[in-house]
Amino acid sequence: MGISDKTRKILWGRSGNRCAICKQSLVVEAQEQDGESIVGEECHIISPKENGPRYDSIYPIISLDSYENLVLLCRIHHKMVDDQEESFTTGILRKMKAKHEEWVKNKLSEEQVRLKPPKFIRVENNIPPFLNQICNGKQLLDLVTSSSSLSVDYDEPKSKSEAELVGEFLQIVKDWGDIGSDLGFDRLLEGTRSLTQYLEELEEAGFFVFGGREMQLFEGGTLTEPIDWPCSIIRVFRKDNEAIVSEVTEE
Repeated sequence: MGISDKTRKILWGRSGNRCAICKQSLVVEAQEQDGESIVGEECHIISPKENGPRYDSIYPIISLDSYENLVLLCRIHHKMVDDQEESFTTGILRKMKAKHEEWVKNKLSEEQVRLKPPKFIRVENNIPPFLNQICNGKQLLDLVTSSSSLSVDYDEPKSKSEAELVGEFLQIVKDWGDIGSDLGFDRLLEGTRSLTQYLEELEEAGFFVFGGREMQLFEGGTLTEPIDWPCSIIRVFRKDNEAIVSEVTEE
């Protein structure tokens, strides 16, 4: 069957990229003229081969490449546990794996305690006093692709069709914000046309779209000081919403 990508990710993640015996990192850093080197190996506790170490004829074939039957080791200790299978029995390897993963979990918990929790800080002078009406897809695409996060709000829909239209629009805006900066001009032009059509449909349904950008600060985690964090603000309001001023300034 082979080890699945999901199983590999779980094994490496829970093992903390460390050998379960020596605790050494299993990725050697890149050198000036060479890339990284992976020295870790996904080792079977019960061998899938009849003449392999710790082979068990009654162990389910379907479980041989499962997470439960694998332990992450460096190449040296992989050879050691397979050559010395009488010393490193199935039970010992499973206990060793569980103990190692508990060690990784505790180490990560200690690290999290030392780190400041991540948070966003709003700066009063950076909060836009009003939002401009967005009249075309280019305005909207330029806004969301040049920001790191998105804040949305909308008037409550009065029908299922309104809910579907507003919801689909906001999801499309989020999607373009997530991927837009990585796309070529052809896809961006496609997005511009698509967003313009949505804006026209919303206006026909009795909605205006407003937007702006707020420069927030982000701090916490491994950061030693706050960094700028541009946030796009998108609001979908009914045309009769009292929050809309009589004179709308366009960008």
